[in-house]
Amino acid sequence: MRLPVIKPDAMTERQQEISARIAGRRGAVRGPFQVWIQSPELCEKVEALGAFCRFESSLPLRLRELALLIAARHRDAQYSWNAHVAKAIEEGIPVAAIEAIAEHRTPVFDNPQDDAFYQFCQELLADHFVADDTFERAREYFGAEGLVDTVGALGNFTMLGMLLNAFQVDLQADKKPPFPDIRGYRRVDDDGTRD
Repeated sequence: MRLPVIKPDAMTERQQEISARIAGRRGAVRGPFQVWIQSPELCEKVEALGAFCRFESSLPLRLRELALLIAARHRDAQYSWNAHVAKAIEEGIPVAAIEAIAEHRTPVFDNPQDDAFYQFCQELLADHFVADDTFERAREYFGAEGLVDTVGALGNFTMLGMLLNAFQVDLQADKKPPFPDIRGYRRVDDDGTRD
């Protein structure tokens, strides 16, 4: 990681307060929160938004996890991917679809809701716009609230990926790099050499 982890005894009172709240909700202050705690006021707000997107959103849990994977791959955020891929599978996202996303291929979903959700997210992240037919199809499944929650989740998870990569948050020691074109915090060519 590019910044040193702040030890609890070196934290300000505000950092300690927020760290305790995060640990209470998430079990520990790890990964991105070790960076965000450098700015305690931002950390508090980001954690609240992240908690809503992960735990309270109107979207079904499987789609919250799918949104996280889509945004993680879009930002090449390996830490996020590794932290959530097992949960996405557990929630019913097909392994073959997850592998396709990791390899920048178009996934195939048996569930038409998952397909509509993926298409909406992919268009928004890759093209910056959503086609009318894609929007209407997604709205039929998820309603206005679901679409607003989707955009909020993608924004939150994109910010998360940017933070993880900018500060080179260490990958989990027990996980392998998930993307074939990324090693460390660099792109590699098809032959494995760095760009």
